[in-house]
Amino acid sequence: MPTPDDDQAAPDLAGYIDHTLLAPNATADEIDQLCAEAAEHHFASVCVSPTWVPRCVSALQHTNVATCTVIGFPSGATTSATKAAEAAEAVATGATEVDMVINIGALRSGHAEVVRDDIGAVVEAATAGGAIVKVILETSMLTDDQKTAACVLAVEAGAHFVKTSTGFGGGGATVEDVALMRRAVGEDLGVKASGGVRTREDALAMIEAGATRIGASAGIAIIGGGAGTSDY
Repeated sequence: MPTPDDDQAAPDLAGYIDHTLLAPNATADEIDQLCAEAAEHHFASVCVSPTWVPRCVSALQHTNVATCTVIGFPSGATTSATKAAEAAEAVATGATEVDMVINIGALRSGHAEVVRDDIGAVVEAATAGGAIVKVILETSMLTDDQKTAACVLAVEAGAHFVKTSTGFGGGGATVEDVALMRRAVGEDLGVKASGGVRTREDALAMIEAGATRIGASAGIAIIGGGAGTSDY
């Protein structure tokens, strides 16, 4: 894993980044450009909507860039069976990473077992095909106690990462939330900071707080030291 030193080379920082395009109006040409950029700059993955998974897998087949997709996105309010089916289909078409949104309402209602089982259904479906699961908490909608509880449930359900945000929920990653999540999951799980990470300085601050992956549409700007404009 690269280190977050301020003087590290751009390709090392690129290895943290899930190069993301989740806009509902994204075109095939824009997806192709995303993949070309990810391959050129050696990003960790591209993160796209499920409909684009086969296209990305084909475009990236001779690279080390993973294809990541989103499940139950962006609300998290679909049923566990629907999320599991969506994950299974995504993995069958080549996704090797899936970022699922928790049942936010169930968490806020104190229904821990519902949340744990929801995550577990996706973990079971995804890992059956060899994929990893990142659990999106949507931190801007939660109290600190709820964020901690969600992290613990993700650990118990067998997830591989916890992730701050969708970028569509009215808030994004903060250094404080990343640090809280790192404390909650310990060193065994990854922590993905996503939503509003637009500059190199933003990314380095998240990594310093404990992030091991950065979700951003501004990946090229981040590795180049500039600013991006999109939250997702």
